[in-house]
Amino acid sequence: MATAYLLSSPSPTNLYRKTLYSSSLLPLKDHSILSLTRRPRTPIAPKRLILAQSKKNSDIVDAPDRLISAICYFYPLFDGIQYGKYVITQFTPLQLLIQPLVPAIRVFKSFPLNGILVFFTLYFVVVRNPNFSRYVRFNTMQAIVLDVLLIFPDLLERTFNPKEGLGLDLMMSLDSTVFLFLLVSLIYGSSSCALGQVPRLPIVAEAAERQFSFENQRPLKAGVV
Repeated sequence: MATAYLLSSPSPTNLYRKTLYSSSLLPLKDHSILSLTRRPRTPIAPKRLILAQSKKNSDIVDAPDRLISAICYFYPLFDGIQYGKYVITQFTPLQLLIQPLVPAIRVFKSFPLNGILVFFTLYFVVVRNPNFSRYVRFNTMQAIVLDVLLIFPDLLERTFNPKEGLGLDLMMSLDSTVFLFLLVSLIYGSSSCALGQVPRLPIVAEAAERQFSFENQRPLKAGVV
């Protein structure tokens, strides 16, 4: 009986082999364990960070930011309205377009230092103020750079100041071109800001972006804030 029991019962060697095989084959057959070791699950915290970042980089611009940015483009036109003295008198549609702005232009031109005061106010109160959004600061800086560029035609006019002949015709053409560029910049800049888009004036946009070169942010593109 004892011998039959020993012969029928599994040997210790067989038990050891069975346990060894079962324990070694179990991890190889369990694919879920391998997948967990190869591709760990993403923590929850980074997902919340991505959501917060995408919300911050939203393309929606607030109405006050649009209004402030649109108003800033009136500054270069008011400061350079004298360059339109030739073209405005020749074209009646331009007279009708400028007529509603005449009271504001008179107030701006009533004091000689108004242009300088507005310049420093826009630069130090708006552009250098991080409380304003980058959208407002960028558009304000574009308006300031556009106004600074008016120094060049002013220097040419003061240096040559022709009274007649070909020189006068060239000066009239230059003044009219400067005024039309200011008018187009006003219409394009203000309308783009009213729609919440980013206007990019030629040459002016690159100069304005240098003001924000110290910030670790991407350049503004059309329709992106």
